[in-house]
Amino acid sequence: MEKQKVRIQDDLFAYVNGDWIEKAVIPDDLPSCGGFADLDIGVEKTLMADFSDMATGKKPIPNKYMGDAIKLYEKGLDTTRRNEEGISPLLPALKEISSIENVGELNEKLKEFVLKDWPLPFNIGVDSNMKDTLHYAAVLSGPRTFLPDTTYYFKPELKAQKEALTKVFSSMALALLDFTPLSKEEKSLCLKDALAFDEIVASLVKSQEEWSEYTKCYNPMSEKAVADSLKPLDFDGLLQGLFGKTPSEIIVYEPRFLEGFKKLFTEESLSLYKHWAYLKLLLTSAQYLSEEMRTIGSTFHRALSGAKVDASITKQAYRSASSAYSEPLGIYYGQTYFGEEAKKDVVSLVKDIISTYERRMEKNDFLSKATKEKAILKLKKIVIKMGYPEKCAKMYERLTTHVDSSFYEAMSVIAEEKNAFIMSRLYEDVDRGEWIMPGHLVNACYNPYTNDITFPAAILQPPFYSIKQTRSENLGGIGTVIGHEISHAFDNNGAQCDENGNLNNWWTEEDFGAFTKRTKAMIDEFDGIPFAGSKVNGAFVVSENIADNGGMAVTLDIMSHLKDANYKEYFINAAKVWCRKARPQFLQLLLSIDVHSPAELRANMQPRNFPEWYKTFDVKSTDKMYLAPEKRVDIW
Repeated sequence: MEKQKVRIQDDLFAYVNGDWIEKAVIPDDLPSCGGFADLDIGVEKTLMADFSDMATGKKPIPNKYMGDAIKLYEKGLDTTRRNEEGISPLLPALKEISSIENVGELNEKLKEFVLKDWPLPFNIGVDSNMKDTLHYAAVLSGPRTFLPDTTYYFKPELKAQKEALTKVFSSMALALLDFTPLSKEEKSLCLKDALAFDEIVASLVKSQEEWSEYTKCYNPMSEKAVADSLKPLDFDGLLQGLFGKTPSEIIVYEPRFLEGFKKLFTEESLSLYKHWAYLKLLLTSAQYLSEEMRTIGSTFHRALSGAKVDASITKQAYRSASSAYSEPLGIYYGQTYFGEEAKKDVVSLVKDIISTYERRMEKNDFLSKATKEKAILKLKKIVIKMGYPEKCAKMYERLTTHVDSSFYEAMSVIAEEKNAFIMSRLYEDVDRGEWIMPGHLVNACYNPYTNDITFPAAILQPPFYSIKQTRSENLGGIGTVIGHEISHAFDNNGAQCDENGNLNNWWTEEDFGAFTKRTKAMIDEFDGIPFAGSKVNGAFVVSENIADNGGMAVTLDIMSHLKDANYKEYFINAAKVWCRKARPQFLQLLLSIDVHSPAELRANMQPRNFPEWYKTFDVKSTDKMYLAPEKRVDIW
């Protein structure tokens, strides 16, 4: 008997992607395939071939940046040297941590720890000032936990998962500690103390849901108040060492962490911290050491993602070089594989979507005239970054890959050079021309603090976009993505930033209340949906759902003005871009750490909010993809 195909009115995602999903095989070293993942795989395959050809002289190396990236790639490939060296490149750093006998000695090393990315009980950085985005500010946050989110530590329903993950983590940690000079008793104590310290960290730092409300990170405090809270650590001395002078104000991302810092770190808890830092550095560094250590060090990641094997050494070498020299590589990819015709076409589409958004904002029925004028001004000031930047950011001028260094040493030096550059910017003006995504990344983003949208060259491929696709297909693909990113300017976070990217309340109280009511409706639409053995947290994913909703609303508006509009093509391609087959462990992980709704729901939920869906496929109240009119949400 022939298998009956699911009806489109009952499950758009399965109707469009079901046959492919049934036949697709997830690569052993990956947690998922399809959609974004398959484009990532294709881009990686192309660039890995180019790296190989450049390393062997079959292709010319285009510039110094790429030359250094190739040197780093070759170091990663040199398993003979990596295996011979084993843990030896890391031992000086581990020894330096274990030799600290008191807080005074740690204070003398704080700057070194920050620049070298060695674990400290707090994180200090430099980022744009949310209320004055033309200038930078010093920012402070807490460290991250061993498990993916604080919810694993304290939610009763995740107790079994926590115990299982902690068991895997502990086994991996002890296996890596076997490579160190510590005695058996010291290894056991190191793990015990590290886990104890981690539990305290988890009680103080934000959950991923809390981080998703990023405008709440703006908590300016006097430097003196922060320094007093961080005692006995010498925060004043650290700032002097990093910046040459002490900034008067620190932006505290996690006030609860700072208030409870003395629960985490005191003279008496120094040994707990030392063992936590020792183990954490060992875990993060294992990937750059021997093959055996690299494989052991990825055990926990594989348990979280469900991947069956570690990535090949060739992939790891490429990915390390790609991470270190991401912008130069993105420019190379864009210049080599991205066509000007496509760039012009997509820029035109972006401008069309922005102008349509302006028109829709003018007709908005829940905002006052003053608020609408501010919103339209914000739309008019959006900067479009398409494909790839014209030149590399200044930071890459500092990076070097030394011929004689080990792979670990080379990666460490690059990290230190990047950190030194970031710290050096505190008293400079923000460079708004910088890109926050490289050209070879299959993604897109909106930056609320510069009010710009970025579309890397790599995402401008089918099914998202092709000159050969119909306008309806492109609107359902890249069009909804463009609309999504623009809508982030007016999601629950972006709506609190003005046209210049500054955190600034430009709403009337009544208007923001009306928007909040609609935001609550979007939370309710998704909250509690069963998925992957758990449930969707509507508040956690609301900003991305608002953006998805806006992206579909504005592109359907454009569709209504197309002479040859084909709504079937539009909805089918809108579902095709979310095609995905994923391992169960990975789906469970994403529910805890990803601010986006599951791909299946992104395909199926938003169409229900719009009348075009019902008209196109004659969807009735008896169909599974029907939503009662009073429950439909259409914000922008």
